[in-house]
Amino acid sequence: MQINTIPFGITDWSQIPRTEHSAETGQAFWQTQTFGDIRVRQVEYTPGYVSDHWCNKGHILLCLEGELHTELADGRRFVLKPGMSYQVADNAEPHRSYTSIGAKLFIVD
Repeated sequence: MQINTIPFGITDWSQIPRTEHSAETGQAFWQTQTFGDIRVRQVEYTPGYVSDHWCNKGHILLCLEGELHTELADGRRFVLKPGMSYQVADNAEPHRSYTSIGAKLFIVD
């Protein structure tokens, strides 16, 4: 990732609208800002959320609250708790996530 031509700015996330996104179960709510080719999101997964797809997009993801389980297509599984993060490149390792208790995340992709 290369960050260019983005002037200094502040995001007040309380002012960013939430959008609802589909899931196998549960709900995902995104607050999204876009800066050129970079998408920055605050995402909340409700308890019982299970992703409805394998994702190939690269992300840098920080768990702010709750607990996030992420499964890779090769069968490996990881658990993120508050203060933990993961990073994965575009088209590197398909992944999908779920949570039993809910999770709040900060994601850059």
